[in-house]
Amino acid sequence: MLAYIRKIQRRDEGASAVEYGLLVAAIAAVIVLVVFALGKFVKAAFDDTCKNVATGAATVPSSTSCTQAP
Repeated sequence: MLAYIRKIQRRDEGASAVEYGLLVAAIAAVIVLVVFALGKFVKAAFDDTCKNVATGAATVPSSTSCTQAP
């Protein structure tokens, strides 16, 4: 009986699956936080672009230039 209990305690195949599941959940949470954090900036950039296309703006604002590398 004691040998059977020790054999059962040594099986930990399920533990690695749980650890991988927690890791995936943590990565997903970080991705969601980054998307929400950067979402306002990306939306503002797209709104500015859409407004400029709709009004036919031909000039580039002085703060940004399409020819300069970041």
